[in-house]
Amino acid sequence: MISEDIVLQHIEKNAQKMIDGISRIISIRSERGIPEKEAPYGQGPKQALVETLRLADSMGFETEMIENQIGIVKYGQGDEYIGIVGHLDVVEAKDGWTSDPYTLTERNGRLYARGILDNKGPILANLYALKAIKDLGIELKHPIWIVFGTNEETGMEDIPVFLKHKKPPIAGWTPDNKFPVVYAERGRAVFRIVFSDREHERDWLNRYLLANIPKEKALGLDVKDTEFGTLDIRNTVLDEEGIAFAVSYPPCIDTNQIKDCLKKTLKDNEQLILCSDWKPVFFDKDSTLCKILRSAYEDITGLDGTPTTTTGGTYAKRVPNILPFGPSFPGQKGIGHLPDEWMDIQDLIMNTKIYGLSMIRLGMEDSL
Repeated sequence: MISEDIVLQHIEKNAQKMIDGISRIISIRSERGIPEKEAPYGQGPKQALVETLRLADSMGFETEMIENQIGIVKYGQGDEYIGIVGHLDVVEAKDGWTSDPYTLTERNGRLYARGILDNKGPILANLYALKAIKDLGIELKHPIWIVFGTNEETGMEDIPVFLKHKKPPIAGWTPDNKFPVVYAERGRAVFRIVFSDREHERDWLNRYLLANIPKEKALGLDVKDTEFGTLDIRNTVLDEEGIAFAVSYPPCIDTNQIKDCLKKTLKDNEQLILCSDWKPVFFDKDSTLCKILRSAYEDITGLDGTPTTTTGGTYAKRVPNILPFGPSFPGQKGIGHLPDEWMDIQDLIMNTKIYGLSMIRLGMEDSL
């Protein structure tokens, strides 16, 4: 029988080593750069990936790199694996920082750096949770892979490359959203409208996006779902070709219905282009995966772990059989892309313990 307490003690004892390892990867500026032959998203993401795999190699793990875009750390044999999928690329650190965004800085028990929450800190916490399991010689029924992506922030183009080479996991999570277990994500579609003339473009904007009523209602898209909330139009961009915007939509409506509503507002000779469409993600709240992750969260935090939904978008939209799980705790919002991005040290350690328990319990589960 596996003693989970020993794993938790190992994580606590080695917390500073984990922070030092995270600091090493944080120091690499890994926002998207100029593509090169051996670095498709620029040198920063590639260097972060190489250094992370070196770190895992030093721990004694088997590692693999795929097309300079994806790194895999493996524990156990076989390809019917539990997958934890996160990313090493970050958004740009603009003005407003109190300290150097690429130097992990501790102030009053809180860590500050670009990527400490989104997503280097959490995905590396999973690596250190797996290291605790490995160090203690715990054998699981299912192998565990930690998958490091490098293009989550600007398109998730790395995931099709991963799935071209590897089967998807049988179950798993991405530590890139919030706790407790997120059993469903909204869909996200990006549309572009090309208008016939500037006059109609101005009229359309005034009538539908700048009106005194919510733009969703003006466009006939005032849709609400009891579990997912309301449809939202976001990230509007005007350029010389027209207008582009994202639609965050609940599963009670699909993109064909959205297109029908939008077409009613346009002239016959105007173009409505669906640029991308990531379908909603949905898991049964009573599934084995949700139950196991919920139990780990509740046992470590003592908090209610009733599964929840999110309006965000993660790798769960592109990798089958995984759901969002952590790292932010209830009440923590809007931290990841801001100046002075932060994560409390105790939250980081608690994340690691939650992920360690989840790996053990999921890794020993027969009914996946």
